[in-house]
Amino acid sequence: MLISSKREDASEHRLSQRAGVASTLDMAPISEEAWIEVIQKMDAVYADLVHHQVELERKNAALEDAQQFIGGVLGAMTDVLIVCDRAGQIERVNAALERLTGKSEADMIGLPLAILFAQESRPVIERLAGKLNDSPPIADHEVALLDETGHATPLAMNCSARYDHRGNVQGFVLIGRPVGELRRAYESLNIAHSELRQAQRQLVVSEKMAAMGRLVAGVAHELNNPISFVFGNMHALKRYGERLTQYLQAIDEGGSPEELQVLRTRLKIDRVLADITPLVEGTLEGAERVSEIVQDLRRFSSTQSEAADTFDLARVVRTAVSWVVKAARTKPTVVFDMPETLDVVGRKGPVHQIIVNLVQNAVDVMADIEEPRLDISAHVKDGIAAVVVRDHGPGIAKDATARIFEPFFTTKKIGEGTGLGLYVSYGLAEELGGKLEAANHPDAGAVFTLRLSVKEAGHEG
Repeated sequence: MLISSKREDASEHRLSQRAGVASTLDMAPISEEAWIEVIQKMDAVYADLVHHQVELERKNAALEDAQQFIGGVLGAMTDVLIVCDRAGQIERVNAALERLTGKSEADMIGLPLAILFAQESRPVIERLAGKLNDSPPIADHEVALLDETGHATPLAMNCSARYDHRGNVQGFVLIGRPVGELRRAYESLNIAHSELRQAQRQLVVSEKMAAMGRLVAGVAHELNNPISFVFGNMHALKRYGERLTQYLQAIDEGGSPEELQVLRTRLKIDRVLADITPLVEGTLEGAERVSEIVQDLRRFSSTQSEAADTFDLARVVRTAVSWVVKAARTKPTVVFDMPETLDVVGRKGPVHQIIVNLVQNAVDVMADIEEPRLDISAHVKDGIAAVVVRDHGPGIAKDATARIFEPFFTTKKIGEGTGLGLYVSYGLAEELGGKLEAANHPDAGAVFTLRLSVKEAGHEG
């Protein structure tokens, strides 16, 4: 009982001190108000303790969550991660390194970092601690890490300093990815890029073949005129040849001058001789025109890249328009605004294909127009060739403006278009270092403008 009494006295003494009451053996009895004040202060102290306890538990829970989150991130990483102190001793590693080396984190903590690497890479690793204050951090340095079999695995390494909350260097963090993975990723990327380029080339070829199918009638009409001209001239030359042969035979047989003169007049030899040169020249011109059309066709359908050369841009525009319009059901009135000849240096084939596609698109959108009209201009200024194709159709819808050059996008009915013409033209323009733009004309219709960097013939300097 004595011990219990002493404890009660001690408790009462501490209680009196917290309540601000003097603790003496001969103090006066405590009033009721003083006891109430003491109890209130004790309640406040207890509430404060409870609040601090709750806050501490909350912070502990947040800290635990953060540790679990960091652990989860480290465990999910496929790249190797190693945390070291200033001396290069390992403090922490992630699961990727454990899998690669076949060692547990517990076995590696405290080891020198260099011991994990092949002999030829150790000098580089050992110098890391001396470069902690270097800026920028070490990046993409290739080293050889020893795997679980002891073989060297190439590693693309990044290393940077680790700081405490005061900004003092505490060590460094090394992150690395096996170079084999990077090489496989690059190879996969290259394969994907090659496949994409191949697909784009196939799209260009497909659109060319589709365009050729649409242009067959127009090209046949273009060929028909000079071929018919050549045929007509050749038949005339054949008749003239027969007359000349008959007249020369009469000369060889020794006919009298009077007889020869009568025969010469009857066979119209003077007229034949006068006509031969124009007939031959016309035949050659027709043959050259046929050759030009065939060459244009070969160039248009070719899948091979051609070198830059001098060509007449105005002629290319007229040829493209002629091919399309003569093959189309819709026959628009075509108004040209360009010089008779416009010689430039560039790649003729792609330019021809772009203009064919633009004209074909313009003709197609005017299928239901009562009086279709096509305005085409071509000019060169300051090394920039501009070809403008304007139709008098309904124009480009607002929701189609942003997608007009997308592959397979078309406003035509099913079966009436591939949706590749403008897409291919846009790509060809970029390939030529130029630009293809689309807009609506203030008065009516759509306007497509092709701009190309070219050299005017005679100013190649």
